[in-house]
Amino acid sequence: MIPVTSFSGKRVAVFGLGGSGRVTAAALVAGGADVVAFDDKAQSVAEAEAAGIPVADLARADWKKFAALVLSPGVPLTHPEPHWTVRKAAEAGIEVIGDIELFCRERRRNVPNAPFVAITGTNGKSTTTALIAHLLQQAGRDVQLGGNIGRAILSLDPPRVGRYHVIECSSFQIDLAPSINPSVGVLLNVTPDHLDRHGTMERYAAIKERLVTAAVTPVIAVDDDYTQAIADRLERASRRVIRVSARRPLADGIYASASDLVLAENGASKPYASLAGIPSLRGVHNAENAAAAVAVVRRLGLEDDEIRRGLSTFAGLPHRMEEVARRGKVLFINDSKATNADAAAKALASFDRIYWIAGGRPKEGGIASLGDYFPKIAKAYLIGEAANAFADTLGTRVAHEIAVTLPLALASAARDAANDGAGEPVVLLSPACASYDQFPNFERRGDAFRALVLSLDGISRRGEAA
Repeated sequence: MIPVTSFSGKRVAVFGLGGSGRVTAAALVAGGADVVAFDDKAQSVAEAEAAGIPVADLARADWKKFAALVLSPGVPLTHPEPHWTVRKAAEAGIEVIGDIELFCRERRRNVPNAPFVAITGTNGKSTTTALIAHLLQQAGRDVQLGGNIGRAILSLDPPRVGRYHVIECSSFQIDLAPSINPSVGVLLNVTPDHLDRHGTMERYAAIKERLVTAAVTPVIAVDDDYTQAIADRLERASRRVIRVSARRPLADGIYASASDLVLAENGASKPYASLAGIPSLRGVHNAENAAAAVAVVRRLGLEDDEIRRGLSTFAGLPHRMEEVARRGKVLFINDSKATNADAAAKALASFDRIYWIAGGRPKEGGIASLGDYFPKIAKAYLIGEAANAFADTLGTRVAHEIAVTLPLALASAARDAANDGAGEPVVLLSPACASYDQFPNFERRGDAFRALVLSLDGISRRGEAA
């Protein structure tokens, strides 16, 4: 745990007592703060109290006595409207911050030169974060991985010289971290998402931009209009930006060409590493992730041979283009993390003969943007609340059935793919939707898919001979 000493002797309100909220409250207590914690959910309050966290109804508190409100990132800060605790904080004139901000203050206060890598983007940030950590670990570095992936940031070991904190940051977390200042800040992409929480694309993009603007070294993937504009602005402000791309050559930076990463310096380019034969880095989107990760660890001093060895041993993350198993010629892919159309596009672009399981709780825009990939889809199996709307979008262009549930969809897709006489069929769960209509989160949805696949007759698990 990282004790938060910056509020020692001060009274702090903490709202939101899920996993990261409880860790935050405990870290503040460990650092000497007078904590008053609360949650709208009685069960969360009870669990926090059982863990020894001081709890009380913040609605009855004297907010003038608080130095700050530390808010869970899942609680609305601005949209669709500020949470009642945020309004209370505004009335009292106190700051509203989150756990990433607390980490940044502790680092700045105690070990300002401790290496801190922060990664954001609409899609790909979890894979990129995990890959950066993997490359550093394989090179023998002391690495702490967390934030929006895995462990809450304040549950990690404290910053120190030679210890690398590699932290995934969501837009919600950045919005609550006004002084975030990583050694290396990574921005992968900006596409429509979370507009219910940020109001407009411009505000959403501006929040993402803050992370790289404040970084000592910004690494930006320049494959969309927003990130291109952000990189241009920083360079006009005389900042040195490390650019990466999965879609076009660069004069300086790292870019992908087919399955190779290419290093460009001063207008000259040379092959750097091959991603061929690394299933966890399949697809254009993962080339972008890999290019960004390589740019980061080169900046942090890893040798090129160390980086190449690390790339070849990266196993990937569950629910992100995860190869679950094969049955004969049929490959089963779990991409449950694809909770919007842009994320699903990455998976659809990676295969040519797809039996696609899609649906759930729909995001704005549905799947209309995926039309270019429809010719790759042999058949779609539609589940959840989005099933009828997705069926209307697919129309006569893609054979489809409304399967309603994941077990029924998988059974039909596995049967149809086994009878496919063309190419190498792939049964792909890439829902382009949130999971909340049928599953509590995308992890549970992906776990269910994996279990269903592994229960099929004749399955060869990943790494086994077929």
